[in-house]
Amino acid sequence: MYYSVELDPSRSDGLTQLNIKFGEAADNDRIVPAAIQAIQALQLPGGKGVLFNGPCSLPVAMALAHAVAHLFQFVACYDPKIGKYVVSISHTPNLRPGDLIT
Repeated sequence: MYYSVELDPSRSDGLTQLNIKFGEAADNDRIVPAAIQAIQALQLPGGKGVLFNGPCSLPVAMALAHAVAHLFQFVACYDPKIGKYVVSISHTPNLRPGDLIT
């Protein structure tokens, strides 16, 4: 397994949190398809927003965001430097890219 995506059940605010991480050492030509397969296996129904937390390369981040962008109103990723999620994609007027979520 080159990459994993797991649903984090700890949130109670209606947002979907996904914990992501690398597995076996590999290059992005193997990691990106593995990441897409891992997120598709979750069969996410979509919803208000999705939050990504964990390490990933830029190609993996783009692939994961694309895989869920039309299922959720917004996509955000955790920034450990500021300790908050940063909205990256938004289909709702209530949130704009760059907005922060705790």
